[in-house]
Amino acid sequence: MAEERKVSTLEKTARDWLVERGVTIDDIADLVYYLQSKYHEDLSMDDCRFNVNKVLTKREVQNAVITGIQMDRLAEKKMLEEPLQSTIEVDESLYGIDEIIAFSIVNVYGSIGFTNYGYIDKQKPGILQKLNDKSSGECHTFLDDIVGAIAAAASSRLAHTIAGDAEV
Repeated sequence: MAEERKVSTLEKTARDWLVERGVTIDDIADLVYYLQSKYHEDLSMDDCRFNVNKVLTKREVQNAVITGIQMDRLAEKKMLEEPLQSTIEVDESLYGIDEIIAFSIVNVYGSIGFTNYGYIDKQKPGILQKLNDKSSGECHTFLDDIVGAIAAAASSRLAHTIAGDAEV
């Protein structure tokens, strides 16, 4: 029988906050499938979920998730000072800190993650389209990039694993 892994408070918080913001493991797994299905004919959603879950065990990823979500929450509550408040509220195109946090996630699994992230960030499929919709009144300036980065990292992890790399 497999040994049960102890989940840290940080990981539990990151996972809980994703769900509270409307993002499930399946939503992110769908993005992984979107990115990788054309390269792996036998790719299953279970493979995608497995790799998303592995990415979420990384402390760097957990820290990015809680930092970004906290910033989005503060912006929704109008608790940031200007000009930062307006910048984050409207997801100002020249504000790149949200992408920098996403890069910290993508970087965990190497350079292939950057191309995956750039592609999915432009395409905005699935949950990313919903998170990018400003009409909901919710602020997801950081979260949309973080979710895309988790999917890109999971795709990179999948590619490394299929290529025969040691456990990543």
